[in-house]
Amino acid sequence: MDTESTHSGYSYHSSRSGRSNRHGERNRERNKASGSKDSVRSEKSVIINPPDTPSQDSPIHNGEPLPGEPSAAANHGDEAQDDNWGETTTAVTGTSELSISQEEVVGLGKGLQDRTKNLRRYLPLALGVCVGLLVLVTPLVFLLLPAVMWPDRLQACGAACEGLYLSISFKLLILLMAVWALFLRPARASLPRVCAYRAFLTTLTLLLTMSYWLFYGVRILDAQDEDYHGIVQFAVSLVDSQLFVHYLAVVLLELRQLQLCYSVCVIRSTDGETRHYNMGQLSIQRAALSILEYYYRDFPLHNPALLSASKHRAAKHLAGLKLYNVDAPGNTVAVAAAAQPDNGHQSQAAAAAATKHKDSAHNELYYEEADYERRVRKRRARLVVAVEEAFTHVRRMKKEDERASPSDIMEVREAALAVFPSMARALQKYLRTTRRQHCHSMDSIQKHLSFCLINNMSPKAFLEVYLAPGPTVQYGPERWMADQWTLVSDASVTSGIKDGTEFLLRCLDFSLAVSVKSIPFIQITEEYIDPKSHKFVLLVQSETSV
Repeated sequence: MDTESTHSGYSYHSSRSGRSNRHGERNRERNKASGSKDSVRSEKSVIINPPDTPSQDSPIHNGEPLPGEPSAAANHGDEAQDDNWGETTTAVTGTSELSISQEEVVGLGKGLQDRTKNLRRYLPLALGVCVGLLVLVTPLVFLLLPAVMWPDRLQACGAACEGLYLSISFKLLILLMAVWALFLRPARASLPRVCAYRAFLTTLTLLLTMSYWLFYGVRILDAQDEDYHGIVQFAVSLVDSQLFVHYLAVVLLELRQLQLCYSVCVIRSTDGETRHYNMGQLSIQRAALSILEYYYRDFPLHNPALLSASKHRAAKHLAGLKLYNVDAPGNTVAVAAAAQPDNGHQSQAAAAAATKHKDSAHNELYYEEADYERRVRKRRARLVVAVEEAFTHVRRMKKEDERASPSDIMEVREAALAVFPSMARALQKYLRTTRRQHCHSMDSIQKHLSFCLINNMSPKAFLEVYLAPGPTVQYGPERWMADQWTLVSDASVTSGIKDGTEFLLRCLDFSLAVSVKSIPFIQITEEYIDPKSHKFVLLVQSETSV
């Protein structure tokens, strides 16, 4: 029991505590009159402060928003809350033996969510391991049980039976390697639902194994069959059936999706970056996984700084446009329209003023973009010159090191540190101008410079990483490893994609809108052309001028 949070209401200001107690008394009287079951309540009440403005006198200081309430960032720009919100909001607890604090409720919810997530993640893996062990151990148990339970009555195993020993040994070894290659691969992602084909194959394997166990128990164990050669053949048939099930798994999980049937369009919500991919017969969650793998490889890194700059520019242009109600008395549209006698003329003047402001906004946007491109070209030219001079200096130092003694030779890391200051300022200004300075740290730039010097690359190869935004996976894991994706789909995520399927992949900063279209059926016809139709005769006059 958290006594600190339970008695926190008594440490509040006396005036607010009195108002809260009177408010609690009115609530108890109202509930008693209505006959509600919750009319009997304790006299202890807790004043809950908003998470963004905690009280200094209250011992509850929780920086995180409560469950179900919007955060401070979400409420940015909205109207401020009432100053008396903390006084008029009370949470009445039960008896002192059953009271529970907010921290315990939130911790209980987080713990339950973590346990559910771990269960969904590791339960299919544990079930698959158990089924695999059962499949591999069952044929060996079939061979050992008769030799242990009734060894005296078993018939002698001849050469054919011993050959079956060799067959079953190699088949089990091949099955073990096939299961390792197909199923025991490191997981690439955590999917929200279990793969339908994997569940079907697991169920089929269990049914097959249980059927063989049932037949083995009735016809061999109960009857204590003395034909050991037939028992070995029965175990061999089980291994053959398991190999065929594995072949079915290869067809369903690997080969079925190789035939391309759909064209998928992926659009990033913030900047409209678009890519198109061809896919085969996949479920929605498997298609989402493939799209995310393509995203980290093909899409350029998401840069919120460019989006904020465009929003600031648009807000700046819209700030000068003012709207007036021309029909309201006492309002003037503009200075140019103030002298107009009637509302019709005022409306025309307002439209003319808005059109003029719109044209000026277009001109401002045009000149601003032109000035930005000019500054980018200027910074880029300075950066290229600085990098070429630095690489020229490195080549000159390399030639001097060839004539110097081994003790005076500079290592590549030291050479990179020596020439980096000559280009650092130009590179920093260019990255700031293009708003990509947060994508490259000093350590990453020095490592890339050392890599280029070791492999004797040109200055253009060094600059290619910084002149254009690269794919997401090119940058450090801290830029994209924290992305947690949420799949939003109207249809079940285990159902297959089809023509017209649409779903959303959402993360913290943006989302990917995915739409699926079927690849059209292509019909190719053949047209025969007679080879003799290409022949022609050239008639040349035999008479020539002398």
